[in-house]
Amino acid sequence: MIPLKANIPTRSFPVITVLLILANCSVYIYQLSLGSMGRHLIYALGAIPYEFTHFTNMPSYPEVAFPLTMLSSMFVHGGLFHLGGNMLYLWIFGVNVEDSMSHWGFIVFYLLCGIIAALSQILASPNSVVPMVGASGAISGILGAYLLLYPRAKILTLFFFVFFVKMVEIPAMFVLGFWIIVQLLNSTRTLGSTGAGGDGVAWMAHIGGFSAGLLLVQFFCRRKISVH
Repeated sequence: MIPLKANIPTRSFPVITVLLILANCSVYIYQLSLGSMGRHLIYALGAIPYEFTHFTNMPSYPEVAFPLTMLSSMFVHGGLFHLGGNMLYLWIFGVNVEDSMSHWGFIVFYLLCGIIAALSQILASPNSVVPMVGASGAISGILGAYLLLYPRAKILTLFFFVFFVKMVEIPAMFVLGFWIIVQLLNSTRTLGSTGAGGDGVAWMAHIGGFSAGLLLVQFFCRRKISVH
């Protein structure tokens, strides 16, 4: 099930959402330009739980002080599909959430959700030396906010099962409800592990970001918008 488009029009141009997408894409292009050194960038800018729980930079990657990697990690991605999936969700859901806030409020909300997401994964895997990278924690916060603001919005979704493929409009509450259930089920496999999941996904970061979005949106939203 892949969301493609929401049916809620915006009242203003989503400047911050567009800038965030451009920033993430620019970092990825720079990462590709480094060739084999691109992996080094992931370790240098990624948030490594061990560094935070032991208050030290790992000697192999001292370029960025570990508190700052909480922010830098949000703009680094592990591959094209990782980037593409995150930017798709950021565009579909971010434009409406930004529209419900001020532009400055939205960027603060986004970064706070990303930080809380990273902290959630650090608490779940305190001794992990695997760098966390990607915008998915912050975007999870956007999904949490969207669920409260636009639960009845219709999301054009590509639904597929084996050979059955169809595009259907599904209420946001079901799309996002299905998404959070997947995160919760997968997170049970990773608690207390020394890294992300066996598939390399920081599931607890998604849950932490989503929860942050649910809690913080009321402090940033300028108005409650209901869709009937």
